[in-house]
Amino acid sequence: MPVTRDIVATYRGPGRVMRRLLDAGKREDRALAILMAACALVFVAQWPVLSRRAHLETLELNALLAGALFGWIFIAPLGLYTLAALSHLLAKPLGGQGDWYGARLALFWSLFASTPLILLNGLVAGFVGAGPALTLVGAVWCGVFGWFWFSSLRIAEARS
Repeated sequence: MPVTRDIVATYRGPGRVMRRLLDAGKREDRALAILMAACALVFVAQWPVLSRRAHLETLELNALLAGALFGWIFIAPLGLYTLAALSHLLAKPLGGQGDWYGARLALFWSLFASTPLILLNGLVAGFVGAGPALTLVGAVWCGVFGWFWFSSLRIAEARS
């Protein structure tokens, strides 16, 4: 199934999509590709807000973009791998039967599937700025991401 259809299907039922991804077999290259695509889209989502900041504070836009690129492409994946490992370690005493790969895929897919809302958040932050609209979009993203991750991790940890 194309990735765009999987993203839309995740909004209808994240557990079904996670089950299908796990049934495709353990492919670390797929998990890494999902993570890197998510991080690249989060980086792109930062462009409007960084442009706004550079304009308002008379900063160099290229320096801001370089910092965001370094953070999202090189540093964030390491943190996300660590977060996935911690979630797996936390799930074990709670009865989790899954493996490390399932925990990674659950987190990485949840982040990737929620990127439409991250992109919207970036647009609101860049064009509207701080305020109730940005808070609302950020809260919706946090809720949706949490729902995706919890549902996906539950499916991944139910597998042996």
